[in-house]
Amino acid sequence: MTQYYNPQRTRNLYNPKSSEIFKLSRSKIELFLNCAKCFYFDRVLGVGRPPGFPFALNSAVDTLLKQEFDIHRAEGTTHPLIEKYGVDARPIGHKDLDKWRHNFTGVQYLHKPTNLLIYGAIDDLWENSQGEYIVVDYKATAKAGDITELDQGWQDGYKRQMEIYQWLLRQNGYKVSRVGYFVYCNGRADAKAFDGKLEFDVTLIPYAGDDSWVEKTITNAYKCLNKKKPPKAGANCDYCAYVDAVSSKK
Repeated sequence: MTQYYNPQRTRNLYNPKSSEIFKLSRSKIELFLNCAKCFYFDRVLGVGRPPGFPFALNSAVDTLLKQEFDIHRAEGTTHPLIEKYGVDARPIGHKDLDKWRHNFTGVQYLHKPTNLLIYGAIDDLWENSQGEYIVVDYKATAKAGDITELDQGWQDGYKRQMEIYQWLLRQNGYKVSRVGYFVYCNGRADAKAFDGKLEFDVTLIPYAGDDSWVEKTITNAYKCLNKKKPPKAGANCDYCAYVDAVSSKK
C-alpha cells in the first residue's frame, strides 16, 4: 500500500520487541477506529496519511475561549454562557491544568496490560456542586442554521473524544461527571458586511458520555501494533480506497 511518506518519521515508532513505554494519543486511537491499516502504517511503519491544512481560525477561537474562561476561573465567577443555560458548573483550577491542555502532554495514563501511555489534551475543566469534574470541549465551524445537538454521523468522533478524556481523568482517580459539554461556536454569514470581524453564535451542548468502549479499543489497538503485517483497510477509509483505485489503473 503506497501512502504519504514523511522522511522525518523514523523515530517514535512502535517496536514489538521493545520494553519501553509507547505513547499513544487520543487522535491515534481515533485513527485506529477509522482504519486499522492506516493506523498500522502510521505507528509501526512511519508512513502517515497526507497532512490536512491547519485550522488557524479554529485555533484562534480555542485560544480566545480559554482566555475568556480563565478570567472567570481566576475570579471564581460563573461564565455568562453557563448562567444562560442554567448549568450547575463553574470553571475550576487545577495544578496540572496547563499540562492537561498541552497537545504533547495532556491528561496521561499508563495502561499497564499493554504498556501504552494513553494521553489527550482537554480544552477546559469545570466542576459541579457535587465536586465532579466536567470535561469541556470547544468546537468552531460556520454553517447555516443553529447547532443545538450532535446529530451528524461525523460528529461521533467528537463524542469519542469526550469519552476518552473522561476515561483518562477517571483512571487518574478523579470524580468525573458523566455529562460533559461542547462549547460550539458557529460563525455567522448573515451580516451586512465583514467590517474586519467575524461574529459567532455560541451554544452549549451537553453530552452524556459512555467510556465503556475505551479499554477494549486500547487492547485491540495494541494487538494491531503487534501484527507482523498490516491489517485490512477500514470499510469506509477514503485514503485506502484512493490508493487502491490508483493502483488498479497502473
